[in-house]
Amino acid sequence: MTAQLHEKLIYEGVEMSMTSCPPIPENPRIRTLSLEEMDAEEFDLPVLSTACWRHYVGTWEIRDSRLYLLKLEGCFKIEGEKPIFADWFSGLLRVPQGQVLQYVHMGFETIHEKELLLKVEKGVVTGKQEVDNRQQ
Repeated sequence: MTAQLHEKLIYEGVEMSMTSCPPIPENPRIRTLSLEEMDAEEFDLPVLSTACWRHYVGTWEIRDSRLYLLKLEGCFKIEGEKPIFADWFSGLLRVPQGQVLQYVHMGFETIHEKELLLKVEKGVVTGKQEVDNRQQ
């Protein structure tokens, strides 16, 4: 498998990448695009390549300790302007930081100097931990 495109995350006002892919829920504001619609779109990212097996990239934001889905690019599209509170998601968000220590051409396996782990419960950030991979 090819190394995959990261999701986008805005955290503390800074856009960064995220190697976690929270699931996209069934929601009346989220529309699945047809193949014809996808062919007609011009994407900024190669969402229809082997670098993006999920065929979309989401832009997420953590604001006031709450996770929101802001934008979808690829096979999904958000209707309307307001972000969607990600109350369906519970799990760990992985945010790579620093230089690449070891590139792995598979999935999200590349190792960075540090990794920020954000624990989310029903859309609310309940904990965070920073892992220093230089010590390993």
